[in-house]
Order: sequence, then C-alpha cells, then structure tokens
Amino acid sequence: MIVCESIDALRRERKLRTGTFGFVPTMGYLHEGHLELVRRANAENDHVVVSIFVNPTQFGPNEDFNAYPRDLERDLAMLSAFPDVVVFTPSVQEMYPQGFQTYVNVEAVSQGLEGARRPGHFRGVATVVAKLFNIVQPQRAYFGQKDAQQLAVIRQMVRDLAFPIEIVGVPTVRASDGLALSSRNSYLTPEERAAAPVLYRALCAAQARYESGERDAETLRETMRAVLAAEPLAHVDYVSVADAETLCECEGAISGAVLLSMAVRIGRARLIDNITLGING
Repeated sequence: MIVCESIDALRRERKLRTGTFGFVPTMGYLHEGHLELVRRANAENDHVVVSIFVNPTQFGPNEDFNAYPRDLERDLAMLSAFPDVVVFTPSVQEMYPQGFQTYVNVEAVSQGLEGARRPGHFRGVATVVAKLFNIVQPQRAYFGQKDAQQLAVIRQMVRDLAFPIEIVGVPTVRASDGLALSSRNSYLTPEERAAAPVLYRALCAAQARYESGERDAETLRETMRAVLAAEPLAHVDYVSVADAETLCECEGAISGAVLLSMAVRIGRARLIDNITLGING
C-alpha cells in the first residue's frame, strides 16, 4: 500500500502504473460500505486509488466539519487488506491553496432534497470531486447509492464536462437490522442506534404499499411519515418521493422509476437513506 500526501506524489505514482484505474473518493472513517466500493474497484480495474479527505467546502457554517470523525491510522489499517491500493491523503491546504477561487456548480439536480437544506453542499462536492478526477484520472469512479443525490450530481457533472470516466453506483450496504452504514452512525448512543433502523422500516413500508399497487405520491410520503412518527427519537427533516432521474418531487400518480428518500435527525446524527422503485417499469 502506497500513501501519498501531495498531488505531485500521487501523480508520480500514477505515472508508474499502466492499465485501468478505479477511484474511490472518501472522507475517511471507513466502514464496510467503503470497503465494498474498494472491492468493486479492485475487481474491475488494474489499479485502485482511494482518497481520504474531509472536504470543508461541502460543510455549512453550522454543520459538523470539526466534529466529523477522523482516524487515519484506523483507515489505513482497514485498507491494508488491499496491498496494491494507492491512498491519497491530502491536507486542506493541498486541495485549497491560498487564492483558490474556482468552483463547480451543478444546477437543477442539486436544488432539492439535500441541496435545499444544505446550501452550497453540492457545489463543494462537485468541486472537490472534479479536482480529484483531474488529479487521479481514473477510468472508473465508485460511489455508494446511499448518497443518491450526490451520485446524480456527479453523473450530471461527468456528462456535462465530458469527463472520460464511468461512474459506478454501488448498492447501499446495511447492518443486519437495515440501518444504512455511515460514518455519522458513530454519533449515535446505544439507545439512538436501536432507534435508527426506523428509516429503513419507513422506506420498506412505502415500498410494500407501492408493490401492492399504490401509485399516489402523497400516500407513499404519508406512509413513511407514519412509521417515523412512531419513533420518539426520530425528528424528520424531510421525506420525499421524487423522479429518480431529475429528482423533482412527484405529485399525484407516479410512473416510471422513483426515488424514496428521507433525512432524519436522531440525537446528534442526521441520517439519510433511500430506495428506488419502478426500475423495471
């Protein structure tokens, strides 16, 4: 395993290798969901680069940038299972040097859901991912479907800016009780952790209504809200039934693929989750 702290060092390592590169961008504090991305990249490419960088530009002024969990030694130990991986661990100064002033803004697909509640978040995501793509120059990049809007934003950016990169969405990895794995799960107390699977239960309840023939968008939203309301520790930010491609909120009868998603606060943790319905029509 090679660890590079600077852009120049990463580029030198990149030049030493031929063949295809898979890229897994992370903010560290790795879990099994991240490792699944690395496994996919490792299976589908000759080489793998993993970045570990807590990106300040995607955090709002009242968000958890300073508190976001970090443990580089632990992360590197987990990645040691992949001996040929190159790990890029830049500093904030390396990625945003003095005088930095160029940002990437993906318009419509970033406006609702997380974008509406976290102004500037996706500008920060798109900017850092575009810069990482330029540094690593991979053939494929791997993102978890848990962050469905982020995946949509990155795919739109890649299309619009003609990056020669295949974006691979990897299914959400869940704990045995259905909770989507997330670095922010570390914020949960034992009592809160026991409550957290309510997100997945709410999604599954709406999915069951859909599979029984329900197609009214508001009925599906109300189904999710009812399950969440039964958990006293869950404080709903939003529930959504949106077009899976445009992420525009659905009204009335739905058709085609739709994304069911939500953000819920449980204690210190703001958790998100989603599932997609109607993929096959």
